[in-house]
Amino acid sequence: MANRIAIIGGGKIGEALLAGLISSGKPTRDLVVAERSKERADEIAEEYGVLVTDLPGAVEHAAVVVLAIKPTDVDEVTATIAGVVDEGETERLTVSLVAGVPTERYERALPAGSPVVRVMPNTPMLVNEAMSAVSPGRYADDEHVATVVELLSAVGKVVVVPERQMDAVTAVSGSGPAYAFLVAEALIDAGVSLGLSRKMSTQLVTQTVRGAGILLTDSGVSPADLRAAVTSPGGTTAAAVRELERINLRTGFYEAAHAAARASARSGSVESGPGVETDISSASD
Repeated sequence: MANRIAIIGGGKIGEALLAGLISSGKPTRDLVVAERSKERADEIAEEYGVLVTDLPGAVEHAAVVVLAIKPTDVDEVTATIAGVVDEGETERLTVSLVAGVPTERYERALPAGSPVVRVMPNTPMLVNEAMSAVSPGRYADDEHVATVVELLSAVGKVVVVPERQMDAVTAVSGSGPAYAFLVAEALIDAGVSLGLSRKMSTQLVTQTVRGAGILLTDSGVSPADLRAAVTSPGGTTAAAVRELERINLRTGFYEAAHAAARASARSGSVESGPGVETDISSASD
């Protein structure tokens, strides 16, 4: 049982992590899911062949407990976890995928000295392309962090940051997919205004965004140099970029990121705050 990983919450994000772990070679016997909805529990059990049970049953004998729940459920869930005692077992590592909830809040609720690691993932976890940031709590050591990095690597890329930088991470990568989707939405509308059908404009934009993303991640070339390579002097792209600079697009993104960071900081300062709306933990049900 020492290798058991309990995923608390069988929503989209809990399922995405479960699927990623299984794909990476984690034995299903080492995985258990806690899910309150019987219908959802039956779906997960049938699809993945893992044990799906109640919260105390999932936590018992688990070495790692991953919280893929809503911020409003944190107090109830941590209170239940704190009441599950495994005599003679190794210490239980709690991993939070919950938006805006600092490690200190879990440390107060769980048994003294419990290691906690906070994770800020994003919605591309649903397609195994997450960008996750990991921050250790007061009692989490390098081994705990390495365990979490290995887990999250099954669904994307992972970086380790101090918890004080989590608001900035939330603003850039946590909320970042929404910025990209908004740009795509606006460009699709622009294509329609130029006479394209919405279906055609959508196809053009989505594949362009996909290709640009792959080029950005795989080429090793900076965004500025990639943009310059597309922008011929006096050409069509130069005309478009000039207009975007005229309307202060860069300033808009700067202000947007700072607004998101402020919202993240506010959510973390409220005991039962709603979290960050753009974070995937709100998609766990």
